[in-house]
Amino acid sequence: MRVTIISKAFVVGAYQRKLEALAALPNIELTAVVPASWREAGYIQELEIAHTQGYQLITAPLACNGSFHLHFYPTLASILRRIRPDVCHVDEEPYNLATYLAVNATRHIGARPLFFTWQNLLHSYPFPFSAMEQANYRNCRAAIAGNTEAADVLRAKGYQGNIALIPQFGIDPHLFEPAREPHKGVFTIGYAGRLVEQKGLMVLLQALVLLDGEWRLEISGSGPLMPKLVSFLQKYTLSDRVVFHQHIPSEEMPDYYRNLDVLVLPSLSTPSWKEQFGRVLIEAMACGVPVIGSNSGEIPNVIGDGGLVTPEGEIEALSEHIERVRDDSALRQDLGQRGRARVLAHYTHECIAVATMRVYEWLASDSSPTPGWGWASEGMKQ
Repeated sequence: MRVTIISKAFVVGAYQRKLEALAALPNIELTAVVPASWREAGYIQELEIAHTQGYQLITAPLACNGSFHLHFYPTLASILRRIRPDVCHVDEEPYNLATYLAVNATRHIGARPLFFTWQNLLHSYPFPFSAMEQANYRNCRAAIAGNTEAADVLRAKGYQGNIALIPQFGIDPHLFEPAREPHKGVFTIGYAGRLVEQKGLMVLLQALVLLDGEWRLEISGSGPLMPKLVSFLQKYTLSDRVVFHQHIPSEEMPDYYRNLDVLVLPSLSTPSWKEQFGRVLIEAMACGVPVIGSNSGEIPNVIGDGGLVTPEGEIEALSEHIERVRDDSALRQDLGQRGRARVLAHYTHECIAVATMRVYEWLASDSSPTPGWGWASEGMKQ
């Protein structure tokens, strides 16, 4: 079976491990179409050619680079005519121009298209995006949703095809693996991600003000909330307990996690956003690090029994959970082991490749019953 994946996400070299995992499966001839770069939030991510064994990587021109809704690949139709895939996986939201044009180009060569979505809020989009979205719903027999609420949104908006619940990317458990020795020294709490209000960092700092005893906070990320965080730390004379890392290269993140005693993701839902997955959770869990997350969006489904969940915005509850993890070494060890086991069972590149391949096989066949995608629908809710 010939499969083509179209995705700007694969400019990140680490994500290309998913392509290698797919290409290693039997009966698949895989091609990935990616841009030479992607611009986002003022940063240009150049294509990293890192993991390319077993499949063909095609770099294609990208128009409207940096525009989430309007970017597209001008030469994609000719690429698809040359490759002649059986299945075309458009790794984009259904309301985007790139998806609409790719789905049409796929259908013109008689191939089967599918799209991917993270969107876990029920939004109505203006014309022409609403029209493109509905056209993609009609023309795709299958879709992949990255979280449970995204699947609910598809149904609420009238999508009638089959939906597989599979995260966009997994992790490499050999790269993200536990430290050989437990972390020693001052109890260290970690956060990794954007420094924005909705990530709940102010809740975390307020929870730490309530925490007696010794602790240290390591924050990896950048964003507009930085001045507010610094001001808060100065007000409560906590600056010497907190270390900021503006940017840690992806290949060095395992070392960052392994120097933590707990990772916290205290996200806060807003009318326009809630947590779609929380990739840092599975990265830390794979490293055997206990995790604490809020109940925003998909976080409870990702953590499952592999960590602790608190009500979002509950400062005292978060402080108590952090204190529990700090003061109970047996709990830290148990959570670390359960988190690692959960990642190995559900969130490796190989797990996601196998689940995705089931979608391709069903889509390429003439089957009409709903395929058995039990891994996704059950695994993420355990």
